[in-house]
Amino acid sequence: MPRTIKKYANRRLYDTEASRHVTLDGIRQLVAGGEDVAVIDDTSGQDITRSILLQVIAEQEQGGRPILSAEMLKQIIRFYGNPMQELMGGYLERSVQVFMNQQKALQDQIQQAMGMTPMGSMQNLAQKNMEVWNQLQKSFLDALTPRSGSPSPGTTESSPDKSDDQAKD
Repeated sequence: MPRTIKKYANRRLYDTEASRHVTLDGIRQLVAGGEDVAVIDDTSGQDITRSILLQVIAEQEQGGRPILSAEMLKQIIRFYGNPMQELMGGYLERSVQVFMNQQKALQDQIQQAMGMTPMGSMQNLAQKNMEVWNQLQKSFLDALTPRSGSPSPGTTESSPDKSDDQAKD
């Protein structure tokens, strides 16, 4: 169950588990530490987690080394309202998940590599990265490709010619 943060009418955030007020940086620290949080508007009861997390990202992007370039942000903005918007969201989620999995795999390999040669470790890492990248590309292409067996728009599943032939037999 996620840790509940309440946002009061005075715009202050309150951590119900720790019984104290928190800042956006405090929420950032909780999330960075692996804590699952849910931010609820105290007046309406509405879940505003996404909005607060976007504020946390905006605050971080204003600092020293942003992750999102201006060009990347422009490209993301251009996808809003686009028929491919949902696909883009899913693709970004999968990409970040793949990156996180690779990061964990790298950390695991570094711990195991104490007994291996440096070149052997790099070869194993490169091979695993290629496998993950190929899987990501496959899932992206699968999402773009119409499913086989489903009728195309304006057609039916069985052809009238075939059913006529089958009736004659």
